[in-house]
Amino acid sequence: MAASAGSPPRAAARHRLRAWMLEGLADMAKHHPGPHAGPQSAHRGQRWWRVMCLTGVDYFSTLGYQPGIAALAAGALSPVATLVLVLVTLAGALPVYRRVARESPHGQGSIAMLERLLSFWKGKLFVLTLLGFAATDFLITITLSAADAATHLVENPHLTSALHNGRLVITLVLIALLGAVFLKGFLEAIGVAIVLVGLYLGLNVVVVVAGVWHVATAPHVVADWSHVLTTEHGSALAMVGVALLVFPKLALGLSGFETGVAVMPHIEGDPDDTEERPTGRIRGAKKLLTTAAVIMSVFLIITSFITTLLIPEPAFRPGGPANGRALAYLAHEYLGSAFGTVYDVSTIAILWFAGASAMAGLLNLMPQYLPRYGMAPHWARAVRPMVLVFTLVAFLVTWLFDADVDAQGGAYATGVLVLISSAAIAVTITARRARERGWTIGFAVISVVFLYTTIANVIERPDGVKIGACFIAGIILLSFLSRLARAFELRVTSVVLDETAERFVRDVAHRKIRFIANEPDQRDLSEYRDKLQQIRTDNDLPADDDFIFVEVTVGDPSEFESELRVRGEVMHGRFRVLALESSTVSNALAALLLHVRDATGARPHIYFEWTEGNPFAQFLRFFLFGQGEVAPVTREVLREAEPHRDRRPRVHVG
Repeated sequence: MAASAGSPPRAAARHRLRAWMLEGLADMAKHHPGPHAGPQSAHRGQRWWRVMCLTGVDYFSTLGYQPGIAALAAGALSPVATLVLVLVTLAGALPVYRRVARESPHGQGSIAMLERLLSFWKGKLFVLTLLGFAATDFLITITLSAADAATHLVENPHLTSALHNGRLVITLVLIALLGAVFLKGFLEAIGVAIVLVGLYLGLNVVVVVAGVWHVATAPHVVADWSHVLTTEHGSALAMVGVALLVFPKLALGLSGFETGVAVMPHIEGDPDDTEERPTGRIRGAKKLLTTAAVIMSVFLIITSFITTLLIPEPAFRPGGPANGRALAYLAHEYLGSAFGTVYDVSTIAILWFAGASAMAGLLNLMPQYLPRYGMAPHWARAVRPMVLVFTLVAFLVTWLFDADVDAQGGAYATGVLVLISSAAIAVTITARRARERGWTIGFAVISVVFLYTTIANVIERPDGVKIGACFIAGIILLSFLSRLARAFELRVTSVVLDETAERFVRDVAHRKIRFIANEPDQRDLSEYRDKLQQIRTDNDLPADDDFIFVEVTVGDPSEFESELRVRGEVMHGRFRVLALESSTVSNALAALLLHVRDATGARPHIYFEWTEGNPFAQFLRFFLFGQGEVAPVTREVLREAEPHRDRRPRVHVG
C-alpha cells in the first residue's frame, strides 16, 4: 500500500522533470521557425551588440593568452607577427564571414553552404565530417577555456600554494557551472556575457593605458627592441618573411567567427523580416562581426607591442610568471596586487564563460542537422538534454587531457582553421556561381592563405587532426546507429494531395479503398494490366473491385524527413495512379495510407508482391537507398505509427 501510495507523486515528479527537460523544444522552435512562419517570427531576438557579447566571451577572452602565445612563437618579432594576424583577420576572415552571414542567415554557417553543393550520402558524410570539426572547435573551446581559467586561478600569487594540485577539479566545476547557466535559460547566458565582456574590456583598457605609458616614459625600451630585431633578422623583408612563417602558430586569435554566425538566429531582425529574407538579422550579424573584429584587432596590436617590450623573454617560457597570462603579469607588475587580483578574477570569469558562445553554437548547429538527417533522437531538438550531453562530453575530454591547456591547443586550432578554410572555399564557390569575378579571385586568395595556415598547423601539431578524427568517427558512428534505431519511424512531415489525387480518393472512399503498390518501370499499358491481373489472382479478388495504383519514386535516400506531395494521373485512359516522390518507399506508402484513413474515415487496403532476394541485403537497400523489401517494412512503419490494430491500414502480400 505504501509503495502504491507513493507512485502517483513519483510519476508526477517524473512527468514534471520530462516536461522541464523538453521545454527547450519550444525554445528551438522560436529560433528556427518553419517555412510557413509569418514575418513576426523572424525578428524576435536580442540586439546585435548583446549577442556580440555572447560570441565575445570566446573571441575577446583570447587576450588572456594570445600575447603570450605570440611572444613564445615569434619572440621580439611578436608585434610584426600579430600585425599579420590582424591583416588576415580584417582582410580575410571578416569578408568571408560577412558573406557567410548573407548566404546562410539561419545559423548553419558555411556547412549549409557546402551541403548545397553535394547530395545523397556523400553530402551527408561530408557535412558530418565538418560537424566533427565544429564539435572539436566548440567542445575544446569549452574545455580549454575552463582549463585556462583554472590555470589563472591556480597561478594567482595569493592562491598558488593552496590550489596547486586542484586544476582538474576546478576545471570540472567550472564546466558544470557553465552547463547550469544554460539549463537555467539562454537569456541568463546573454546577461552574464554582457557583464563579463564589459568588465574585462574595461580592465584591459586600464592595463593597455598603463603599458603604453610605461613604454612612452622609457624610450630606451623601444630602442632596445629595435636593436634586437635588427640583430636577429637584419632587413624588414626578412622580418616579414619570418612573421609569415610563424603566423600559423597565432591562429587561435581567429577564434570566434564561426560562433559569430552560428548564433545568428538570436539576433533581432526588422519587423518586416521573413525567414526567406531576414535583412535586419543579416545587417545585425555583419555589425556584430565587424565590431568584434575591429575591437579585437586594436587590442591584439597594442597588447602584443607592450608585452613584448615590457616583459622579459624568460618570463614567457613554460613555468614563467607570464606564461599564458602576459597581461595579468603587467597588471600585477604596474598596477599593484589589488588591481592585479581583480584583473585575474575578470580573466578567470571570461575564460570560464568563453565556453558559453561555443555551447550556444553547438545548441544552434547540431539540432539543425542531426535530427533532420534522422541521426539523433527526437529529444536532440530540445535545449536542456543537449546541454547535459555536451557537458558530459566536456567532462570526458577534460579528464582525458587532465585539464592541460597546451595539450588541447592543437585540437582547438585545427578545428578553428578547418572551419574557416571551409567557409573561405564555400564563399569562393558562391561568388563564382554568381559570376562575381573580383570577389571570386579575392576569396580564392583568402582560401589559399587559410589552407596554408591549416596545413602548417597540422604538420606542426598533428594531435589536432587525431582528436578531430575521434570526434568525426564518434559523430558518424552514433549518427548511423541512431538512424538505424529510427529506421521504422513515420518520416513524413505532411501529406499534400493535388486536386486529381483528392478526387481519386473521394471517389473510391464510397467503396472499399484498395491500393496496389507498383514499382514504376516502363509505365506502359501491359505493365499496369499485368500487375492488376496478378494482384487479383494472388489475393483471390473479384474482377469488379476498384483499384488505384500507387507509385513511389525515390529522390534523395539520405534525407530523413520530408513533405510528401501526391500527384494524381490517369494512365492509358483507364488506370488511376497516385505518383509520389520520397526518400523511402515504405515510409511514403505508410504516410499516404494513414492520411487517406484520417481523411475518409475508412481503413484502406494495400497490395504488394514479395520481393526476391536475401532479407538482410534487402534491409540494407532500404536503409541506404530507400527501397528493398517494401511490404514488411511498410507494415512495420504502420505498426509503430498506429498501435491499435483495428485502426491500422491493412497490408496484403501475395
